[in-house]
Amino acid sequence: MPNLSYLKALNRAIGDEMERDPAVCVLGEDVGVAVTNATAGLLRRFGRDRVLDTPISEQAFTGFATGAAMAGMRPIIEFQIPALLFLAFEQIANQAHKLSLMTGGQTRVPVTYLLPGSGSRESWAGQHSDHPYSLFAHVGVKTVVPATASDAYGLLVTAIREDDPVVVFAPAAALGYREDVDFAALAPVPLGVGRVHRAGTDVTVVAVGHLVHDALAVAEELAGSVSVEVFDPRSLHPFDWRGLAASLERTGRLVVVDDSNRSCGIGAEIVATAAEEMRLTAPPRRVTRPDGAVLPFARELDLACQPTRSQLRAAVEKAAGRG
Repeated sequence: MPNLSYLKALNRAIGDEMERDPAVCVLGEDVGVAVTNATAGLLRRFGRDRVLDTPISEQAFTGFATGAAMAGMRPIIEFQIPALLFLAFEQIANQAHKLSLMTGGQTRVPVTYLLPGSGSRESWAGQHSDHPYSLFAHVGVKTVVPATASDAYGLLVTAIREDDPVVVFAPAAALGYREDVDFAALAPVPLGVGRVHRAGTDVTVVAVGHLVHDALAVAEELAGSVSVEVFDPRSLHPFDWRGLAASLERTGRLVVVDDSNRSCGIGAEIVATAAEEMRLTAPPRRVTRPDGAVLPFARELDLACQPTRSQLRAAVEKAAGRG
């Protein structure tokens, strides 16, 4: 069975969709030479009419993609650095996202914004290490964060086929993960449907993106004392609240591990909604970056700002009454 890497899954999804639908095109900085490898080989396969290298102006090419989508194309924009989303936030949140609503559905803006390497990368420092998925979920833009190669493929395919804008965060820490897959079985993954990676009875851990793998490792470490269920939401907006509620019916305890800043992060929203609407038998807990975290250049300080397995283990043990 082929062993597929997360990054190659992204590349395969783009290529398959470009093959299937001639309206799909790719644009961004250095996509022709595939600096991130997400677009490797696409220029040779599809030519410069569908793989467009753009000037270094995120606001310009993000706005251009909105117009192209309104004219019938399905653009995929690659952002090499997650902080560049801040430059283009207005074009995404206030223009592409709202045009369908403001025209009563007469206009569709099917743009996919792909971040192949979001979050921390070693010594990339403050302006390159953000993980701002909570911002897009907050304003109602469809937002996905795949954890595995098969989900990276399936969620990106779904995003490309969506008639609304979708932001796809592919965490840098997940890009190297590999998975044995049957290529014939790779398929779109619906938005708003979470995935239980490991069943458990004592504590539900909601893990976002690459932190799913940390949660699975902690669950295995604690297997002799705490039964941990690992729930991966896969998409943050829409969120699988029904799936989370079902998990908490089984466990009654909740820990969220989230690689975004603590205040107003998606972890806070998950905890608040669970506290308001779901069965909890103990106070919920969060493991996140610190408030207002700006990741520094120094590797040791960078790692100190990120959620760790030891922090997650301590939170799980406290939630289960073992700490």
